[in-house]
Amino acid sequence: MKITAALSGRGGDAPQLVELEQEAPRAGEMRIRLVATGICHTDLHEHPGRHSPQPIVLGHEGAGVVEELGEGVSGFAVGDHVILSGSSCGNCPSCLAGRPTYCDLAMPLCFGGKRLDGSTALCEGDASIHSHFFGQSSFATHAIVPQRTAVKMAKDLPLEMLGPLGCGVVTGAGGVIEALKVGFGDTIAVLGTGGVGLSAVMAARLVGAKRIVAVDLSDERLELAREFGATDCFRGDQDDLADAIRTVTGRGVNFTFNTTNTPAVHTLALEVLAMNGTAGFVAAPRGEWAPQMFGMLAGGRQLRGILGGDANPRTFLPQLAEYWRQGDLPFDRMLKFYPFSQIETAWADAASGAAIKPVLLMENHDDA
Repeated sequence: MKITAALSGRGGDAPQLVELEQEAPRAGEMRIRLVATGICHTDLHEHPGRHSPQPIVLGHEGAGVVEELGEGVSGFAVGDHVILSGSSCGNCPSCLAGRPTYCDLAMPLCFGGKRLDGSTALCEGDASIHSHFFGQSSFATHAIVPQRTAVKMAKDLPLEMLGPLGCGVVTGAGGVIEALKVGFGDTIAVLGTGGVGLSAVMAARLVGAKRIVAVDLSDERLELAREFGATDCFRGDQDDLADAIRTVTGRGVNFTFNTTNTPAVHTLALEVLAMNGTAGFVAAPRGEWAPQMFGMLAGGRQLRGILGGDANPRTFLPQLAEYWRQGDLPFDRMLKFYPFSQIETAWADAASGAAIKPVLLMENHDDA
């Protein structure tokens, strides 16, 4: 069938809208009619060509309606509302332990731009177009997805705003709740208050953290962080920032959660830890960087990488939606909606920071 998709790999600052041919779902796959898709910084980084082959349809925060089932699909029916998350094999030790973001095949399944057999779901004339980005390629009106990529959601939830739960929100909230296991009375510093960082702030408040420090270069975002539960806010360019954060508790914080790729911030994340503290990070430092190993050793401190919030999407995404329903996770306040036809504007706003979490609305979003 013919679909409209945003294609990367043809030049330009943003993906270009084109008409493509999409094949029917194969065994174990479903066709999803997209209602909305969030734009994530991973999409921005992949657009010029980084890990994935091109030309490719990106997008990995999709939400939509099941339209067609491939052979052998179970647990889903046509008309189900779903969030799309990352792809995983379902058979490796990580998947069997409920940690699919650490699947042994995560890189080829999420960034390979094709199925494991080398085929793609899209073409333009006789030319194959890479698909299956994070198991979805959701910058499109329709997506072919493995059933493990989809998470069924209650139909009374607003489907058009749920897509970011599948990456940005779960990375921040899951990082605090599932990975770091921040608990009642703990202290945490969140470094960078974009969509991931603000989700971490909301989660820290939800679990009862005593002091929640937010650091950013934007006064507007720091104010939003305060509204979401931050107890102490600092600009990232202020003098003696490490001392200021440590002074909040008198001994440093139990946890840091770093959403940036700035080497100096990675250093800061370790400097402000209390004894036995843990520094979680969701983005690798850009360029050369090395931790101060003696300080980590002497203080029993840990440095911990986190992907996808360490969460199992099947169980954790409905949990996040329920937190929202109860008023404890107001992630909808971070969203800014754009028609799919205005992807260039949404893309520029994501890159500049004018929008915390842009969400593309498909023309059929009112039919969900």
